[in-house]
Amino acid sequence: MKIRDEFLPMNRPSIGEAEISAVTACLRSRWITTGALCKTFEEKFQELTGAKYAVSLASGTAGMDILLTALGIGAGDEVITPSLTFASTINMIALHGARPVFVDIDYDTLLVNADAVEALITPRTKAIIPVHFGGAPADMHKIQEIAGRHKLIVIEDAAHAAGTWYRGIHAGGFGEIAIFSFHPIKNITTGEGGLITHNDEELERKLRLLRFHGIERDAWKRYGKGGNPEYDIEAPGWKYNMTDLQAALGNVQFDRLGEFNRRRAEIVSLYEKGLGDIAGLELTADPDYPHLHAHHLFVVKVHGIKRGLFMEKLSEYNIGYGLHFPPCHLLKYVKERCGAAFLPETERVADKIISLPLFPEMTDDDAGYVCEAIREILK
Repeated sequence: MKIRDEFLPMNRPSIGEAEISAVTACLRSRWITTGALCKTFEEKFQELTGAKYAVSLASGTAGMDILLTALGIGAGDEVITPSLTFASTINMIALHGARPVFVDIDYDTLLVNADAVEALITPRTKAIIPVHFGGAPADMHKIQEIAGRHKLIVIEDAAHAAGTWYRGIHAGGFGEIAIFSFHPIKNITTGEGGLITHNDEELERKLRLLRFHGIERDAWKRYGKGGNPEYDIEAPGWKYNMTDLQAALGNVQFDRLGEFNRRRAEIVSLYEKGLGDIAGLELTADPDYPHLHAHHLFVVKVHGIKRGLFMEKLSEYNIGYGLHFPPCHLLKYVKERCGAAFLPETERVADKIISLPLFPEMTDDDAGYVCEAIREILK
């Protein structure tokens, strides 16, 4: 086959004229920090998820940081979460002095094995963080049932889950706490950004304080028309607020989420048809319970050749790729702090998984080219 001239990245944010116009309008308004556009963005996620509260943030990582603080999770506590996740979650747990306790995954779906959670619970366990991996939902009913019996907090890692539904409920809508991410690789982006959804009035007060220096009112309430610039600080906080400049982009992106995810699903369908019968390659399975997949990632398992060689060959064909994720329990500092973890299914996929290009502006021909290249590489 002829190798394409243009590099096909693993991901590219879809930015159109509507987004550019919205950001330009925000710049022209001269109000570019936290304000009315952030409030609108939060309200969109309240409506999508059904959560009572939504707090916009500088990043999903910032959300995890202030959330663990607000919940009082710290030294001596344990948090159950899969190892097959981005290191951000584990970093925040460690930086708060708590200990990550790793639960294994299901090999086929790459989702947390909910049946393995309960055996890991100890008197020190404070929370469970299931990951909606790649846009597929974790088994929330089962996880909530276990958490309820043991009076544990559930924090949904919904970084991949804008547009993810489980049994008719959107991620973040289970009456628990959820953290979303809007990095440029995500299904919708604010450039960088994150958001927490939840339903607790006292938690809302704490998160708002911790988000912005411990000050009870955002800048637009202090410096807008009729605002009061006086403030007091009852506890120190961070500088983790989202800006209206980011929310201007995010509001338009949110309105296009259905369009984006439908196109993602079309590309996934092309991949499944083009790659399903190739020897040496295994596709990730969907969970067997009712759900709507957001298709944030398309992850395959490579058996036919070493993954390193497979990545080299993809590069030769001008195809980008990603690795989601190096298992966290194998990271140097995690091994030193936490010791060995018995995660046979996680380790079984660790050197096989690779993410293929997937973004709304891909063409059918792009997807076909990837399939043809992989078929040729694995011959």
